[in-house]
Amino acid sequence: MSIKPDEAYATFISGFSCSAAVLSSFAEELGLDKETAYKIACGFGSGLSRTDNICGAVSGAIMVIGLKYGKVTPKDNAARDKTQMLVQQFLREFAKKNSSVNCTDLLGYNLGNPEEYAMARDKKLFVTKCPALVRDATEILEKLL
Repeated sequence: MSIKPDEAYATFISGFSCSAAVLSSFAEELGLDKETAYKIACGFGSGLSRTDNICGAVSGAIMVIGLKYGKVTPKDNAARDKTQMLVQQFLREFAKKNSSVNCTDLLGYNLGNPEEYAMARDKKLFVTKCPALVRDATEILEKLL
């Protein structure tokens, strides 16, 4: 049994973004140190920096897939195709489990709106809902990789 979901959960709870928590839990095995993973993923949390977009845990997972399988030469379309297929599969599985991949849909609040952000914070969604999404993303990733 893997510890990655627990590691991602603990990283998120410690104060890193959902995207950083997911990416960093796979970083070292993919040749990326954790500090660099935290930096790369920093702007992807909270629905792409509170812009009413894709969930940061989902963004972190997509980065992991890209690091593992992504295209590194212009003509390596097989790598591109595999990456896109795995991203699509991840998105389907995450949405099936959580009803969406969009941060606003998942939380019920648009974090880009200061009043809605405050409501989400007051309802403690960042300590109740978001950690579960981080864990879900990590668990789905492990099955796909």
